[in-house]
Amino acid sequence: MKIAVTFICLCASLLHAETIVGQVVAVSDGDTIKVLDDSKKLFVIRLMGIDAPEKAQPFGQRAKQSLSELVFQRRVEVQWNKRDRYDRVVGKVLLSDITDACFEQIVRGMAWHYKHYATEQMVKDRLKYSQAEQAARSAHEGLWAEDHPTSPWMWRRVSANGHGRTKDGVAR
Repeated sequence: MKIAVTFICLCASLLHAETIVGQVVAVSDGDTIKVLDDSKKLFVIRLMGIDAPEKAQPFGQRAKQSLSELVFQRRVEVQWNKRDRYDRVVGKVLLSDITDACFEQIVRGMAWHYKHYATEQMVKDRLKYSQAEQAARSAHEGLWAEDHPTSPWMWRRVSANGHGRTKDGVAR
């Protein structure tokens, strides 16, 4: 029953999918960009299905640089159907050559497949992203070159101020 309800909700959300087309004018970090559409409206976009290291975290700056190389000052299409708690559009970011920037960040070892929200993805993307993470791990790409990289969600959980310090001030 739970699977059926999830499937129905996913299908319903896909029916309400929207598209933003515009130029990437800023890259905030390894999973957040700003897109200016043709009517000059600015959108903050959180890349769907991935979670990249925080800026102060190991590989945080490299993840941002990787995303910049992929999308900065390029025209993109963002397919989306929700906003997050910070009112950012959460979407799949496609370049004109159909490159999926979210997927590419995983392939490069610059982001995790964000499994906590995987049910919001289309099944084919969920499987593709998961397999790409496993391949990047096996090949020791990017952040997977470290022995035990800390996921961004764990980093945020233990960080008192988003800079990788526990509440007692000990660096992680």
